Amino acid sequence: MEKVKTILLNKGVYSDNDAEAEKLRRELKKDGVFLINVMSSPGAGKTTTLISLINRLKTRLNVGVMEADIDYDIDAVRVAEKTGCKSVQLHTGGMCHLDASMTRQGLEELGYKGLDIVFLENVGNLVCPAEFDTGAHLDIMILSVPEGDDKPLKYPLVFRKCGLVIINKTDALPYFDFDMEKCRRNILDRNPQAEVIPVSAKRGDGMAELEQFFINKINGKEKT
Repeated sequence: MEKVKTILLNKGVYSDNDAEAEKLRRELKKDGVFLINVMSSPGAGKTTTLISLINRLKTRLNVGVMEADIDYDIDAVRVAEKTGCKSVQLHTGGMCHLDASMTRQGLEELGYKGLDIVFLENVGNLVCPAEFDTGAHLDIMILSVPEGDDKPLKYPLVFRKCGLVIINKTDALPYFDFDMEKCRRNILDRNPQAEVIPVSAKRGDGMAELEQFFINKINGKEKT
């Protein structure tokens, strides 16, 4: 009987994607476009937060949005109608994440040149999206109060990857057993460099601080 073949892997299984992601990042930087990868669980309020944020940013910046979902275009239509910005829907065909080549296809369809900032709303999932480099200059995470303050302990990779964690639905704090300071400590335990900004996208609390965070990022994007 033929012996089982052993294969020695000399490079990571994601190395091709990582190379494509780095190439895309360089190209976008050259074109003056800042790409932000937005991750969260389903229902955390990604789209609502983006709509509120974009309506604040659009008076000073040219903004585009790519909405990724397994199917249907409801989020892209909603963003376009509520903000007036350029928006495209990316159907993943059942895949639970986006990679760099998918992101490139979306950017080309969006027509990204001339934009200052592009938000990529990734598929709602706390595991798969964190494993693939999309070519973004900044990864951010939206955690909602109803999900609980222990999520950074249960899903460490996505929190380690993100430069910003938005804690959304703070208007629901009176109704849930959620300890804001404990959550902040859990996040910083996973990622000491992460910025943490609590907001209520629905009510508007914290959105001015969030807006300023992105204005500062864009003003310094040539240093990224």
